[in-house]
Amino acid sequence: MRKNHIWLPLIISLCISAGFLLATWTGSPFHNGINSTAQTNKLSAILSLIEQDYAEEVNIDSLTEALIPLLLEQLDPHSSYIPLEDFNEVNDPLQGSFEGIGVEFSIQNDTITVMRVIAGGPSERVKIRAGDRIVTVNDSVVAGISITNSKVMKLLKGAKGSKVRVGIKRQGTAQLIDFEITRDKIPLNSIRASYMIDKEIAYLKLENFAFTTPKEFTEHIAQLRTQGMKKIIIDLRENGGGALNSAVFLANEFLAKGDLIVFTQGKNYAREDFRADGKGSCQDLGLAVLINEFSASASEVFAGAIQDNDRGIIVGRRSFGKGLVNRDFMLYDNSAVRLTIQKFYTPSGRCIQKPFADGIDAYNNDLEQRILHGELEHSDSISFPDSLQFKTRAGRIVHGGGGIMPDFFVPIDTTGYSSYLSLLENRGIIYDFAFSFADKHREQLSKIKTIEEVIAFCERENAYNQLLRFAEKKGIAVNKEQEQISRRIIKQRLHAYIVRSALGNESLFYKIINENDKTVLRAVEQLRTAKPSTKLMKN
Repeated sequence: MRKNHIWLPLIISLCISAGFLLATWTGSPFHNGINSTAQTNKLSAILSLIEQDYAEEVNIDSLTEALIPLLLEQLDPHSSYIPLEDFNEVNDPLQGSFEGIGVEFSIQNDTITVMRVIAGGPSERVKIRAGDRIVTVNDSVVAGISITNSKVMKLLKGAKGSKVRVGIKRQGTAQLIDFEITRDKIPLNSIRASYMIDKEIAYLKLENFAFTTPKEFTEHIAQLRTQGMKKIIIDLRENGGGALNSAVFLANEFLAKGDLIVFTQGKNYAREDFRADGKGSCQDLGLAVLINEFSASASEVFAGAIQDNDRGIIVGRRSFGKGLVNRDFMLYDNSAVRLTIQKFYTPSGRCIQKPFADGIDAYNNDLEQRILHGELEHSDSISFPDSLQFKTRAGRIVHGGGGIMPDFFVPIDTTGYSSYLSLLENRGIIYDFAFSFADKHREQLSKIKTIEEVIAFCERENAYNQLLRFAEKKGIAVNKEQEQISRRIIKQRLHAYIVRSALGNESLFYKIINENDKTVLRAVEQLRTAKPSTKLMKN
């Protein structure tokens, strides 16, 4: 049983802005020090002393808001304060939904431009289209006023059932078209894409672990099975984690009854084991999991469970190294404290949390140090202490402290990269041109149904050379030598963006991008050469 009184000092200090001061702080101001009762909570005492005796007026609420993050920073890098105004933005991806009008937008030439209309959402119901420009919101002009993404979100998001009026400029129409949109709950899908690579191997891109991930995963697996799936690649690269229970669910889908998935433990929380129930729907599938230096938390729970149980292969680069479990504690004003309450351990007993004793700056600069040490290019640059060696069920050596090391290391691919390509990417030139090209040819592209047809159309219209001229107009002169080095990548990304805009299908985007992805190709190679009867595909 947890002792509730351990939270009392924290709760008192965080509730000062509501006026929840200790009774000893009412009455006359103190001039001879702080009384002994108040010393039981020094932070509360100091703030109350400032409020009562400081020479000038002080906003205690503002002071408290500034102090809370500093307090939590002393604990670990992942305990944090979430102010009220940020809570929905932080929490929506975890919930797997938000309330709004149901569009993806970008600010193009200081105008809100609809990039995609979410299927089944309120904007689709009133016939708003990709390419529409939002010029007014509730009769106020929002174009040409240096509007920001955050301001757009505040204007368009809102409670389910509330209404918002927008004035739309549509290609081919002279006058604004007025729409009244009733806001609704909009899904934020955690699974970005799934498709068949060949007749047996499927690919699934999981962006984060949300509360909706189990339902999404079940639906995607069912669809992929109808297409003949026998093996699957689950891409967790850039997946920063999310809900622990969703990671446990995903591991349960692949593991046999009784297999340990993960266990958690903390000072005020007894050890809790999470084991597979044997009812998982994917126990028959060959499995490869892709990770990199941005795969963290729940991603590492899943990858660790698969690796330690010798259930599949882990391909890519060493993961981030977050082995902490956080829980949100809501405060009186609907702000929250996200507090580390436990560590999690993989089935072999590993804690994969990287050290943070040197402070937050050093912790945040870890990736930079990995790059300087050459880790992203050479696996032999990574060293683990012998004291942190553990063994998988089959007796293979794995390591704790600092992330999950893959079974098959794939260095970062710098082939085809140049400073010219970096300029195009950093300025968003390829993305912007692809949208404007698709927008200009929307009527022709609306009649096209396949990737091959879209690419053929791009070639006929000489889209690539148009892109180069577009970049020049944006101040990026063509470097012929570097353009030749990067041409394949530039053209591939251009086609992928245009296909996504034309066909509205994220899976097709990844299908194009992954054609030359060395990590995906290595996983495919290993899955193809593995014997169906083996649980772990070894070198």
